[in-house]
Amino acid sequence: MKQYSKEILEKYPSISDLQERAKRRIPEVAWAYLQSGTGDELGVQRNRESLNNILFNPRFLKGELNPKLSTTILDRQFDLPFGIAPVGLSGLMWPGAEMLLAKTALEYNIPYCLSTVATQTPEIIGPISKTNSWFQLYTPRKKEIRTDILRRAKEAGFTCLIVTADVPYPSRRERTKRAGLKTPPKPTAKFIWDGITSPAWTRQVIKHGLPKLKTVIQYAESKQATKVFEELRAAFGGTLSWEYLSELRDEWKGKFVLKGITHPRDVEKAIQIGVDGIIVSNHGARQFNAIPAAIDLLKPICEEFKGKTSIMFDSGIRSGLDIIRAFYYGAEYVFLGRPFLTGLAALGDQGGAHVCEILKEDLIANMHQLGIEELSELEGVTSFGDER
Repeated sequence: MKQYSKEILEKYPSISDLQERAKRRIPEVAWAYLQSGTGDELGVQRNRESLNNILFNPRFLKGELNPKLSTTILDRQFDLPFGIAPVGLSGLMWPGAEMLLAKTALEYNIPYCLSTVATQTPEIIGPISKTNSWFQLYTPRKKEIRTDILRRAKEAGFTCLIVTADVPYPSRRERTKRAGLKTPPKPTAKFIWDGITSPAWTRQVIKHGLPKLKTVIQYAESKQATKVFEELRAAFGGTLSWEYLSELRDEWKGKFVLKGITHPRDVEKAIQIGVDGIIVSNHGARQFNAIPAAIDLLKPICEEFKGKTSIMFDSGIRSGLDIIRAFYYGAEYVFLGRPFLTGLAALGDQGGAHVCEILKEDLIANMHQLGIEELSELEGVTSFGDER
């Protein structure tokens, strides 16, 4: 990875700055996939509004402060309180994305979660991000495929398995349909034109090739690209049950996390099965438009179950202040997906590091404003209208 330039932090000081640049540099279909929710996308808006509504009443005159960002989760200490969430088809937004983000994870000592439907394999990514490698599983219908994927992830050095619960069926994501997304991507006239008008992205495609689901493609029997995806779609997902989860827990010997849980009674069942942690998430409102904001679902879960399992959070985080908001509601760690892909689309090789720097600087600045040196001290902070 190229040496990170501090100058770009002055030019692009926020995730929204990166969004403007990224939109100009990648094809419309890639931008639609990255940004879309489902339905009329009010769920995405709801995530944002609920985070914005968490306000604090600062206390000052705390003297000199030295905020510390290292955080321990699942018996591992990371240098920052946030990691890189799994995103399918990452290579559509920026070819080579998985390798770049794995390098970022190692350099900043944070977790990188590789999706089952990423465009790179665990065998390539594991040696790059080393013990910071977490693998996200969409559950296969055939046990032999499941066993083989888990074996590959383990042998590649992945230390934590994340099982995604909130995709029982593919969402419609109407915006991506209107943009013409096909899986696998097809060289239609519109797609070619988008490539011509996105030369930086096209250069990366020439280098890495069109995005393919490289982890799972070997399990398809068909050799025709159009049929492979339909075959894989039928082979993965839609099968997860408590019985299946229990089998997975027995089969995977490393750390085991359930992602996409939002109901307290489901958390209770997950703990009984023996998960090491959960990630409260509404999938960035990409699956179900009528779900409440993920941050509003986090608080009651933390109030009931904190201390009984590790509770992490994902969905809608766009700043260091948002990370503080999630920790205030009880999260022990936070994950971001879209911002990291946006960073790569905007800045290429330096994008992952730049997002880390944006979040780190914003965390430190807002911790000073709140008068805290550790995120654990948020318990003593007063939110607007709160009596604590």
